[in-house]
Amino acid sequence: MASIDRIAPCLWFDHQAEEAARFYIGVFKNSRIVALSRYGEAGHKIHRRPAGSVMTVAFELEAQPFTALNGGPLFKFNEAISLQIYCDTQEEIDYYWTRLTAGGDPAAQQCGWLKDRYDVSWQVVPLAMLEMMKEPGERADRGDDRAAADEEARPGRFEAGVRHCGKSLTSTSFRAADTPTGADVEIRSPINYQLIADR
Repeated sequence: MASIDRIAPCLWFDHQAEEAARFYIGVFKNSRIVALSRYGEAGHKIHRRPAGSVMTVAFELEAQPFTALNGGPLFKFNEAISLQIYCDTQEEIDYYWTRLTAGGDPAAQQCGWLKDRYDVSWQVVPLAMLEMMKEPGERADRGDDRAAADEEARPGRFEAGVRHCGKSLTSTSFRAADTPTGADVEIRSPINYQLIADR
């Protein structure tokens, strides 16, 4: 028996399951449509879908399995659940933000959170943010890697600015002792931050 992933999100759409799946595989690399299933005549009184129309789409994004379901307008997406995208660089952050916000609600695009054109919620998250938010005792031991980390984290590696955050957000500063690299960092938004030169 073929192995399967134990957890795979199922996204309920009105009638856009295939369209949405194809949109997502156009955004994420190493992604594909795996299989489609279609409604038949059986059960038409309940599902009221045309025979032959798409019922489910199995697809993968970066090898993570998903199912998209055409279930009708009964249920809607909301921000109670969101999909997180971890990014290494500012270029990755801008890439996913630009593509996923296209056609989405501008009012739902703030501080790293967005809703795409199908109202699915996403978070675009810098990997460095995860390390910064850890409790002090949980941070990785810098030890022998400190010099290499400092070299990697020189000011200018990530752009400064507040492009993807609302005006009401207050900047948060992390001093050298609080960050994994030992450099001072100012978080201006959860998806756009800068390393500050030593003062």
